[in-house]
Amino acid sequence: MVVLVTGANGQLGQAIRSVVGNYPSIDFVFCSSSELNITDSSNCESVFEKYKPQFCINAAAYTAVDKAETESEKAYAINVTGAQNLASVCKAHNTVLLHVSTDFVFDGIANQPYSEGAVPNPTGVYGITKLQGEQAIQNTWEKHFIIRTSWVYSQFANNFMKTMLRLASERDSLSVVSDQIGTPTNAVDLAECLLTIISTQHPIPNTQYRYGIYNFSNEGQCSWYDFAKEIFKVNNISINLQAIPTTSYPTPAKRPAYSVLDKSKIKKVFGITISNWQEQLKK
Repeated sequence: MVVLVTGANGQLGQAIRSVVGNYPSIDFVFCSSSELNITDSSNCESVFEKYKPQFCINAAAYTAVDKAETESEKAYAINVTGAQNLASVCKAHNTVLLHVSTDFVFDGIANQPYSEGAVPNPTGVYGITKLQGEQAIQNTWEKHFIIRTSWVYSQFANNFMKTMLRLASERDSLSVVSDQIGTPTNAVDLAECLLTIISTQHPIPNTQYRYGIYNFSNEGQCSWYDFAKEIFKVNNISINLQAIPTTSYPTPAKRPAYSVLDKSKIKKVFGITISNWQEQLKK
């Protein structure tokens, strides 16, 4: 079985690469943006024709939330056109598409975890393009799994955890917002989740599966301040950490005040056991 992974050099791409040893029956093809430019449909076709994958994990995305406000064309090209191109080429090759989306498709005004059926209402360019990417896939190819996730971090690439550790080595004090609530997600757990979904589809890929949208993050919830505090605690770092409101740290893109995801569907359908975010941070 061939699984093609886009965005191979990104955080999720590297996380998937780190667990390939757990899946000896899968032949992985990792494509960086220079090898597979998802905004180029002919490039997509030639790569799929070469490798003929049964599954494609789209780990390629424009994720610079604030920069997206001024780079909307670039965000649209990758998050919408790219998703559309992959859905089209997957349809042509009867490839199952696994696409990673985000909690930013919601406005964050809820007070209980968002289910897959909650009505999206993104407030910034990044969230809008990610939602449009979801819709492009849904309108193009039925054999898809859209996995919405949140606050992804790991030992790979750039993320909040690594930023906090870097800043702690440069400063004596830090201020972090305490009124945005969500759930940190270890990218390696997300990688394992995607590969669990694939493993349950094989070896009978023509059976009717429950395609559609699923939520995945680690369990529990916290603020960015709580997350930073736990990062420093785990790493035995002593720093003056101050909790501040969002209003004290204005950003070009508005963040959801509450973006906890309800994971009961993915746990029920795929039998996935999800660990608490604090446990996974220690790993």
